[in-house]
This record gives sequence, C-alpha cells and structure tokens, in this order.
Amino acid sequence: MIETHYDCPCMEKCPLNHAMSVIGGKWKVQIVCALNNKGTLRYNELRRKLDGVSNAALANALKELENDGLIIRHEYLEVPVRVEYSTTELCDRLMPILESLSDWGESQM
Repeated sequence: MIETHYDCPCMEKCPLNHAMSVIGGKWKVQIVCALNNKGTLRYNELRRKLDGVSNAALANALKELENDGLIIRHEYLEVPVRVEYSTTELCDRLMPILESLSDWGESQM
C-alpha cells in the first residue's frame, strides 16, 4: 500500500476532517440543500423547511455556515427587520460533492 500525505489519522491537519467539521452537524447539510434548492430564503421560511429544528440550533448552524463562507446573511433595515440567507460560490462548488454523496447513500439503502 502506498502512503500519501493525506493518509489519516497520522496527519496533524486532515483535509477530510476539516471538510467534515464545516458541513458536519445535525442541520448544516439540510440548510445548504434547502438554500440550494429554493434560492434565497428568509429565516422563518428556512425554519419551516427543516422539520424539528429549534431556533437555537438553526441560529447556531446559520452563524457557523456564514463564518465558514458557505452562506451569506442579508439584513435589510426595515420595520420589522428582514433577514435573508443564500448560498455562496464556495457552497455552490460543494453541491456536486454532496449530490455524489447522496447518490452513494441511496445505493446503500
């Protein structure tokens, strides 16, 4: 077996581990898929699409996805304040990978 610098778990910084930390978590994949499928969504529209998500869990996941550069939060200073979320180019590049993972999962079901 030929070892590469990507062999885990001996690497100090594993690229796969980093990727999983960005998209891992109970709601992150569902959020990016909902935004990818429906486009820009307001907070409550997104919450309705995610059956069972709490406000705290959704807010936390959205903040992490924004910090990681996968989504953009648009805040409009209106009364009441309107907040919308959409995907970034980085997230758009991730979607084919998630679709391939979905295909693999479907083949295992």
